[in-house]
Amino acid sequence: MRARARVRPLISQAQGILQERYALSDGESAFALMQRASQRYNVKLRTLADALVTAPRPDGSDAPWFPRRVREAEPDLTFTRAHRSGSGSRSAVLKAVLRTTLAVTGTDMGNVQLPDPARGGLRIEQHTGLTAEFVDFFAHVGEDGTSCAQAARDVAQVTVRDVESDPVFSEPARRAILAAGSRACHSVPLMTASGLCVGMVSAHLDQPLNGLTTAQIKALDTVGGQAGRWLAWHDRTVVPDALEHLHALGRAARGTRLRRS
Repeated sequence: MRARARVRPLISQAQGILQERYALSDGESAFALMQRASQRYNVKLRTLADALVTAPRPDGSDAPWFPRRVREAEPDLTFTRAHRSGSGSRSAVLKAVLRTTLAVTGTDMGNVQLPDPARGGLRIEQHTGLTAEFVDFFAHVGEDGTSCAQAARDVAQVTVRDVESDPVFSEPARRAILAAGSRACHSVPLMTASGLCVGMVSAHLDQPLNGLTTAQIKALDTVGGQAGRWLAWHDRTVVPDALEHLHALGRAARGTRLRRS
């Protein structure tokens, strides 16, 4: 319910754009268009709404939305077979990223964050083992005050050996992490081939941490690099596919009333 409340204004903004663009009779029809494209390409409604709000407007109602787009092959992920379903499911891949990171670090608390296109910073997309208060507090983080923000800024892994004393945290963030039972954490940027940070995975541990081994750091580098390249592919390929489908549905439904499934 909290997550739905946070995303409602974005969905409403996307509905307004679609209603105006395709002369739809009401917001319900706009939601139905998004729902159909979301289900067809297994893209979350929030992801689709983000893309719809930030993408350039199509050139004319009868033209493809992205006429010069070059399709790319899906990158391989050696740490999971979640993407082999052919669905391009970002949620399945992010769950595998989190599961693998927690296995490498030996804990059961952690989260995955992705960039927030509208506000900047990072927002939580997947989490496990963390309290509802933690998830609420860190639903969105800015550019400083946390280890994940530092890891995103430096595009490098960051280890916090003891949350109680590490200066990377703001005091409110420190209190929220300690209240959730985390005494140490390790953040891994999800990076593209060009070194751009397109996400973050963080593991939280219930005891202070001496540090990770070279083998652990190398394994997490592999996860971060592969996941980052996959996320970049998803944003360049699957999300535009969903938008193109949405555009085709909107042109066909112009002036009509639709209902969600």
